[in-house]
Amino acid sequence: MLHQESGWVVLPDAPTPKNVVDAFPARGRIVLAHASGNPWLIGRFPHEDLVPVALGPVRVALLGHCPIDATRLTAIVRELRSVADLDAVLHRLPGGVHLAASIGGEVRVQGGISGLRQVFHTRIGGVPIAGDRADLLAELAGTGIDEQALALRVAVGGASPPLDRRTVWAGVRAVPPEAYLRLAPDRADLVTWWRAPEPDVGLRRGAWITREALDEAVGGGAGDGAAADLSGRMDSTALCFLAALRNPELVTLHRREIERNAAQERCAIEAAEQLPTASHLVLDARDVPAPFDDPGIPADVEQPSSAVREIARIRRCAELLGERGVRRWFAGFGGDELFSDAPGHLHPLLRRRPVKALRRLRGYRSRESWPLLPVLGSLLAAHDPGHWWQEQADHLTGPRPDPRRPALDWGPVPLRAAPWASADAVAAARSALRRAAADAEPLAPERGQHQLLTALRTAAPAHRQLARHCAAAGVRLELPYYDDRVVEAAISVRPAERASPWRCKPLLAEVVRGTAPEDVLAASMRAGRAPDVSADVHIGLRRNRGAVLALFADSELAAHGLVDTGVLRKHLLAPHLDPRTLLAVEHLLGCEAWLRGATRRSSGRTDAPATAS
Repeated sequence: MLHQESGWVVLPDAPTPKNVVDAFPARGRIVLAHASGNPWLIGRFPHEDLVPVALGPVRVALLGHCPIDATRLTAIVRELRSVADLDAVLHRLPGGVHLAASIGGEVRVQGGISGLRQVFHTRIGGVPIAGDRADLLAELAGTGIDEQALALRVAVGGASPPLDRRTVWAGVRAVPPEAYLRLAPDRADLVTWWRAPEPDVGLRRGAWITREALDEAVGGGAGDGAAADLSGRMDSTALCFLAALRNPELVTLHRREIERNAAQERCAIEAAEQLPTASHLVLDARDVPAPFDDPGIPADVEQPSSAVREIARIRRCAELLGERGVRRWFAGFGGDELFSDAPGHLHPLLRRRPVKALRRLRGYRSRESWPLLPVLGSLLAAHDPGHWWQEQADHLTGPRPDPRRPALDWGPVPLRAAPWASADAVAAARSALRRAAADAEPLAPERGQHQLLTALRTAAPAHRQLARHCAAAGVRLELPYYDDRVVEAAISVRPAERASPWRCKPLLAEVVRGTAPEDVLAASMRAGRAPDVSADVHIGLRRNRGAVLALFADSELAAHGLVDTGVLRKHLLAPHLDPRTLLAVEHLLGCEAWLRGATRRSSGRTDAPATAS
C-alpha cells in the first residue's frame, strides 16, 4: 500500500490493472470513472486541488491550485468533442495545473509548460498508466532503480531537457512539458500541443500582459492567510508588492543570512515600511537551520533533489508561518530563470542587428568580464542543440572552462564530470549525453527563449519537492513565476528589450512600475541577483563538514559503484571549495539521500534501464 500524503494516477478506458485502486489507502481516496464506468482517475489530494466536471461522455479534471471552480470549468469544456479540442481551452486557463480528460474513449493527461507540474508514465500488466509521481508509478509497477540514470546525476548533477525525460525509476518516463500523453488501452502516445510563442511583443505591452498574468496568479484565494518572501532582492520585492494588492494583511518573511548582506537588509527594511497593512516576520540566522545542518535529511523519493541545503530551512520557515495562520506562501523561485538576461539572445541579434549586438557585447563584457575571443567564437558558430550535447559527451572529463565565459550556446553551463564520479558513472553519463545529442531539439526557435525554458524546467523539480515539505506543515508554497500564463507572457517579449547589460531585469521592473515604489525597486536592483552559492552555503558546509563526511563514510552510492569516496573526502577536506565544486557536492548529497530512501522503499531492488512506451 502506498504512503504518500498525495498522488494520483490516470487510467485508459479499460479494466483496471489488479490492485491499483487498493494500493491507495481507502481513507481520503477519490475514484472518478470514465463514462463507461471503468476507473479513470484515482488518488489522494486536498479537496481544493481537484476540480472535476462530467458532461455526458466528457470527463475533465483540473488537479492543483487553480482559480477556476466547477461552474466556470463546465462553461469552458461544454463544447468539447475530442481531447484535441482542449488545446484551445488550455491557453485560457490561469495557473499551472495538471489536466486529465476522458472523451469518447480517448484519455489525455498533462502537466504545465514550465515543468513545475510533471506527468510520468509506465505500464502495469501491459496497460499504460500515468501519474504525477514517478516513485508512485514505480511502486505500482513493481520496478526499481534505474542505476544508469542515477549515474548520470552523480556525474553531472541535475538533468536538463531532454535528459529529464528519463527518470531514476526503471521503466518510468516523464512527459515533456510541451506535450500531453494520450492513453489507449494498449498504447500511450506523446502529442506536442504547445510551442513557444514568437518573441515579438514590445517591452511595455509585454509587461502589461505579464502583469495581468501575475495578478491572477497571486489573486486566487485572497484572504486565506498569505505570506511572501521579502529577501531584499528584486524578484521577492516585486512579488511582495503584487501580493499585497490582493492580500492587504500579508505577512512578509525576511531571513537574515549568517553573513549579513547590508544592501539586501536595507532594501527589505525600506520595502516593509511601504507595506503599512502587512505584518513582518524577520528571522535571525539562528532561528532557522543553516545550510547542510542535516545532510542526511529524509528525501522525497520522486527523484534526487538539487536543493538539499534548503530543505530543513524551508520546512522550518513553513512551520513558523503556519503558526501565524499562514496558508499560502508566495516565493520568488523562478524569477532569476525567467527575468534575468539569457546571453544566447546575442547570437541571433548579431545576425539581425550586428551594431546593436556588438554594443551590447561591450556592455556585458564591462559588467561581467566576459573573455573576448571565446565569446566571439561562440557568437560566430552556428550549432544546433545536438552539437552542443555531443560536445559535452566528448569533453566530459576535460578541463573546466573559464567560469567567466557566458552560456551563448543552446545548453546550460558546460558539463564536466564530478571528480569523485567513478569510471562506471562517467561512462554511463557519456552514453546518456550522446543519446541526448541524437534526441535534442530546440525548446523554442529563438536561442534566448530556449535558454529561459531550459533554466526553468531544470530548476522546477527541486522547487516542486520543496513545496511538498511546506505542505507537510500545512502551508501551500505558491510559485507565481512558474505560472504557465506568466511564462508565456514573459518569453513573448522581444529578447533585446527584456535583456540589457545596463538594467537589472527590465521586464520585471516594467511589470511592477507604479506598484512597487521606485526607490525600493532601485534598492532591490542594487541588492543584485541571488548568487548560485552564497557565503551562507560555504559557512554551512564548513560547520557541517564532519556530518557530511560521516554520511559518505557509509555511502550507498559507493556501495553501488558510483562514487570514489577517497577522492570525495579529499575535496571535502580542502580549505575552500570553489562554487562549481560546492554545487556538485550538493547534487551528490541529493543523490545519496534519494538512494537511501529509494533503497529502503524498494528493499534494495534495482533494475536495468527500461523504457515506457
